[in-house]
Amino acid sequence: MNRKYQIDTQENRAFLKELRDDLLRFGHRFPSEQGGSYYLGDDGTPWKDRNRETWITCRMCHVYSIGSFLGHEGSEKLVDEALKGLKGELHDEEHGGWFAGRTAEDRIVPNKQCYAHAFVILASCSALLAGREGAKELLKEALELYDLRFWNEEEGLACDTWNTEFTVLDDYRGINANMHTVEAFLAVADVTGNEIYRKRAGRIIERVIGWAEENAWRIPEHFTKEWQPDLECNKQQPDDPFKPYGATPGHGIEWARLIVQWALSTYKNTPEAAEKYINAAENLFNRAVADAWNVDGARGIVYTTDWEGKPVVHDRMHWTLAEAINTAAILYHLTQKTKYSDDYAEFMEYLDEEVLDHVNGSWFHQLDQHNHLMGTVWPGKSDIYHALQATLIPYHTPEVSIALAVKENK
Repeated sequence: MNRKYQIDTQENRAFLKELRDDLLRFGHRFPSEQGGSYYLGDDGTPWKDRNRETWITCRMCHVYSIGSFLGHEGSEKLVDEALKGLKGELHDEEHGGWFAGRTAEDRIVPNKQCYAHAFVILASCSALLAGREGAKELLKEALELYDLRFWNEEEGLACDTWNTEFTVLDDYRGINANMHTVEAFLAVADVTGNEIYRKRAGRIIERVIGWAEENAWRIPEHFTKEWQPDLECNKQQPDDPFKPYGATPGHGIEWARLIVQWALSTYKNTPEAAEKYINAAENLFNRAVADAWNVDGARGIVYTTDWEGKPVVHDRMHWTLAEAINTAAILYHLTQKTKYSDDYAEFMEYLDEEVLDHVNGSWFHQLDQHNHLMGTVWPGKSDIYHALQATLIPYHTPEVSIALAVKENK
């Protein structure tokens, strides 16, 4: 196989740098006049007829904070633009917190999402590391709001969605928002030194591992307000972008990486205590790859499966591949098992041959079962978060949040 796909080669490092530079160039046109992030189209042109989403704005704030550590020209200004949006048009001055977004007509997108608020925390942490004005205050407000509205100390988990006024809490509970909460909480602990948030991340992880073990290492995504798994949720709309039916192998892979990060950072001085979590991460990754990678006659990772591991939605999402690249690299470096280096090389080859847009830049966000471009769930190329991280995580220390790892490694 071509050496540029093989982990720990100079050719692979150079390939990732090339991809990274392309992605950072591609995303430059995201800011609106008010700072909220436009949804990017196929060639990076803003799609101004779509909502300016808070979670996308946060992701762009995060990635260009990293860009500033990498010396990418213009990154600091782009971070400041995103912060302007988070402190301005996306912020609810009356009820607190952040709107889900703004429409093209400048109306408020209703509801307050745990998912979006977790990303506000992540963005604030990264911008604080980048030394951007107002980031410290934004992080303080985001944590206070999250602790008040979303975190449930008794349950050790976060709720999902409030109405805009924070007066009605939806009964739905979801694991996707909790996954990005773990990501955000680990960043807070790394950046501020407040270990309460690392402990909270561990409480979420313990619950997720328990649910995964009960379901043959396929993680339930949707729950009732009592945190009972709702395994039939959205069976009639299986390709929902945020609440798909069944197991989502990409999330199993992403959870595996976050579990490793938490375990290595929590048990720095007692590595033997981390072993059971490393084993859980391997089980999650291997189950997802066995269920979803190259299982339907073409290369790629299917979007969802049923609870027996049979593919339901065969589309290939770019974020799933990005997380597979990350986790295969981390597990290889931890265990030295050739299975993971082989997986990594296959993922990289598939990325180059099918998922990279060699004409317009960035990665195709959604392909069908035959690896033809489609856009039913993710048209265009909304942001560069997953893809950019996949060019960095494979070669940075796995126990530290990626923004801090890049900053310390520069």
